[in-house]
Amino acid sequence: MDSSNTNGSGQVHIRFLTKLQPPFKVPPTSIAVPANLTRMGLSEIVNLLLKNINPDLHSTPFDFLIDGELIRMPIEQFLHIKGISVEKVLEIEYIRAVAPQKQGDSSLHDDWVSAVDGTDKRFVLTGCYDNLARIWKHGSLCTHILQGHNGAVTAVKLIDNKGNSTGDEIFIATGAKDKTLKLWMVKFDAAEYAHYPVKMSAFKSLKGHASSVQCISANNFGDMLCSGSWDSSIKLWRVGSKGDGDSVPVKRRRLIAEEEESHEGESIAEFVGHTQCVSSIIWPDSQTIYSASWDHSIRSWDVQSGKAVWNMVCGKALNCLDIGGEGSALVAAGGSDHVLRVWDPRKPGTLAPTFQFSSHSSWISACKWHSRSTFHLLSASYDGKVMLWDLRTAWPLAKIDSHDDKVLCADWWKDDSLISGGADSKLFISSGISIS
Repeated sequence: MDSSNTNGSGQVHIRFLTKLQPPFKVPPTSIAVPANLTRMGLSEIVNLLLKNINPDLHSTPFDFLIDGELIRMPIEQFLHIKGISVEKVLEIEYIRAVAPQKQGDSSLHDDWVSAVDGTDKRFVLTGCYDNLARIWKHGSLCTHILQGHNGAVTAVKLIDNKGNSTGDEIFIATGAKDKTLKLWMVKFDAAEYAHYPVKMSAFKSLKGHASSVQCISANNFGDMLCSGSWDSSIKLWRVGSKGDGDSVPVKRRRLIAEEEESHEGESIAEFVGHTQCVSSIIWPDSQTIYSASWDHSIRSWDVQSGKAVWNMVCGKALNCLDIGGEGSALVAAGGSDHVLRVWDPRKPGTLAPTFQFSSHSSWISACKWHSRSTFHLLSASYDGKVMLWDLRTAWPLAKIDSHDDKVLCADWWKDDSLISGGADSKLFISSGISIS
């Protein structure tokens, strides 16, 4: 190693910096540390310095950045690769490590858990190959079973229906292999729901796809849906309101069974361009929809014209897509070649990904940006693992291998937890993840 990277005695002089608030601030004085320290050794030093200030403080795992990049090797190796000289004191920023601190018990389903939604902090929404969707209060108590599909439920979406919902009402959309979408309005804390789980029936069925519905998204106002299907099309739908026919417990629905048939909806627009299954769809703003497909392409659609305004071909079948990161503009996607890629459509003249993460060993089934971070996202894979990523390093922050089979879906929940479902018929929750 170039001697300019150390002081010749196998030590480097460093100063710890942080944006964390007390009691997690150490004195900004420089200290000499062994040059072969890894982030684990650096974390021990920071915790010792913190305990000198507050002996009652519990140890906290930390991560470390040099020039904005996370350290994932010994300091001396990092400095050598980056060509950084330490003639001056090296400034190292420390942040809370991003990794689950607790793994909850699994919630067992009757078949594959194919879809999850963690939008609401009160509950987790799941879709299953037993043709049912379920609501899990606190992620563990099944309070509602949404029944009515005649095929595996492959997509679930909580709709923020600002014009019609109240604090005790939620609107839900589901899609299934029976080629339909269904809309549900679920009430909480009603006296008739004293005995959980309550079986619910949809207030509207949306028909028009010629094959399985694979994905659903909603606009920000919650009055419109878009769906992607194995028929290669994208369709737009109006959500309507609870006046179209409330979801009610199945016992009451049997007395008025004809009502469901009277509340069917048709699509109001169709976007055509993909040539294979539309596997994932996102509606991040009112004018733009993004879609990913098994035809190897990601497309951006203008909602008003129905035309594709951006078409990026990556060469592999794609399973998942999400929009987030800096400026909520980065496109993350994964598919059949085990690589999670991130593009920045704002950069003209190139279709090369800005970031690539290649630690999975099988198809990537899900990816999701954290809503409060420009750096963090998760991925799930048929290799049975969920991984946490930070754009500032090519190595995963954490590998979660709770499942015994393929992981089919994953999402963030309550800012500090992630949820995942798989072919082992289990819903898992990993919590205690600190996102700064």
